[in-house]
Amino acid sequence: MKLLIVAVGDKMPAWVEAAYAEYAKRMPREARTELIEVKPEKRGGQSVDRIKALEAARILEKCPKGARLVALDEHGQTPDTKGLAGLMQGWLAEGRDVALVVGGADGLAPELLQKVESKLALSRLTLPHGMVRVLLAEQLYRAMSLLQGHPYHRE
Repeated sequence: MKLLIVAVGDKMPAWVEAAYAEYAKRMPREARTELIEVKPEKRGGQSVDRIKALEAARILEKCPKGARLVALDEHGQTPDTKGLAGLMQGWLAEGRDVALVVGGADGLAPELLQKVESKLALSRLTLPHGMVRVLLAEQLYRAMSLLQGHPYHRE
């Protein structure tokens, strides 16, 4: 199984790239994490709905066929670490790739949200896109370490 973080946005600061890379390299072979960047739509003269629709089309092009689609959405469920570990345990058992979708500045298009199998929220706070990548990668690593009995996660 691969965990794909499909995120709208490019040109992240070096600290985001370094922090993401650190957690991605720690992931075990059975749950490799890969970042797939999606070019954001230009803002000039287009409606927000059109921008989100164009970004949604790009996101779906980047997601492998048959992958479980999971949207990061402010209205999604907010699992704790054990809850995320439980979700990951199910994903591992299923064996399909999982595409964790992060929208652009305006969020995800309704038509994309209708295609996802679930929605997760990292927080009820609004987070910068770079921080979301790092936080998501760290939480995926933390959940895997919990499943493997690794001492990284403490209660």
